[in-house]
Amino acid sequence: MNTTQALFDLANIFNVEDHMFVYGETLNDEVSDKQVATLINMLEISAPMKILDMACGFGRHSNRLAALGHQVTGFDLVPGFLDLARRAAKARGVQVDYQQGDMRSLGLDSVYDVVLSLFTAFGYFEDEGNLLVLNNVAHALKPGGLFMLDIQNRDVLLTYMLPYIVTEKEDGIIIDQCSFDSLYGLLHNQRILIRDGKRVDKPHTIRLYNPTEIRDLLKQAGLSIYKTYGGWDEQPLSSSSRRMIIIAQKPINNDQVHEPR
Repeated sequence: MNTTQALFDLANIFNVEDHMFVYGETLNDEVSDKQVATLINMLEISAPMKILDMACGFGRHSNRLAALGHQVTGFDLVPGFLDLARRAAKARGVQVDYQQGDMRSLGLDSVYDVVLSLFTAFGYFEDEGNLLVLNNVAHALKPGGLFMLDIQNRDVLLTYMLPYIVTEKEDGIIIDQCSFDSLYGLLHNQRILIRDGKRVDKPHTIRLYNPTEIRDLLKQAGLSIYKTYGGWDEQPLSSSSRRMIIIAQKPINNDQVHEPR
């Protein structure tokens, strides 16, 4: 198997209409405003930066960062998301460089002060492909630049994961049927959407990591952990944290070493 191939059908899962049906209410303006304020604080940003929002989706972070004066590139595989992002940028009166492409082939070198990967937009591939993404991040960062990674904490997810979750909405139902492959660290979700009496299957698989694994993967890409958090509440990463927000740094030189904060 080519381990740089996606673990699932990216085009099927990231259908814009279906994605917004599942997540649109969750990723609202209030949540997005708070997350941008929090990431500014976590990254200790006090001056305009050049920022890459990788897998930017419909631009909820990119547009808000641009409104704060940052030079932002929003990068995503799905043209439909980028269309939404551009319309939202126009409505806000901000400029964002939205680009369509695959995170496995960024092709950038020492360009950005900050790279973002938010809302579990990581783990779409097996380890070799995920490492390729991190290598691309490292190449895209300027020396001393920061990478912010927001993903689920595998160790804790396994303590509360249910085999079935049914979510009812006004215009339909979401059925998540989950299982976990402990040997390969893969979460399988046989998701079903029912809307207007029609069923759509959205099966997908994602590689989940625990803190030790993600530390080692970042190290292989030449990035060192700078700070860690247990989620958007800015609490420390702990054995009970459902999410982990890792801030890693590209060394200024080969001798630079940072201890996690």
